[in-house]
Amino acid sequence: MKNTLFAVLICGLIITSCTTDKASNPFAVTKSHIGLLTDSTQVRELEAIFSNDSVVRYIAGDEFIGSVNTIEIFEKGGKKLLDLSPKEALDSTSVISSVNIIDARFKTEKNISTLSTFKDINAAYKISKIDNLINAIVVSVNEINASFTIDKKELPASMRFDMNMTIDPIQIPGKAKIKYFMIHW
Repeated sequence: MKNTLFAVLICGLIITSCTTDKASNPFAVTKSHIGLLTDSTQVRELEAIFSNDSVVRYIAGDEFIGSVNTIEIFEKGGKKLLDLSPKEALDSTSVISSVNIIDARFKTEKNISTLSTFKDINAAYKISKIDNLINAIVVSVNEINASFTIDKKELPASMRFDMNMTIDPIQIPGKAKIKYFMIHW
């Protein structure tokens, strides 16, 4: 009986130690997590979450125009990691609505980062929508609530200037690089 109980405890310990928590990886990107941030993280919690990093808030003048102020996260060495946009400006209880991922160490479960190309995105995820903007296209992936911005300089010349053109994923070169990688909550 003691041996059976001991074996069950050892098996349980092995199973729990082998299971990794996605939220504990400081650079993991999922639909509801970016490292230690979640879709329910409040602005007031940022100092504790990024205690080893620098949290920079720009508020001067925002109280008059009422715009959402971006919160920047830097490593102690000065390297920029993330840009966070709260749902409500100047409200410490507001949750984060979108995260612009700057640092290439942040990766999705399918290994997509700011260093990825359109070919990588297209192979890993189902493209939900492509928006044609003035200087860029925005590739949306609903599976992870992400949008990837690609500069139109990465596209063939025939596609750069027609904003009314409907762009199909087949038309985008596989080697087109990501300019911005954002997660929306």
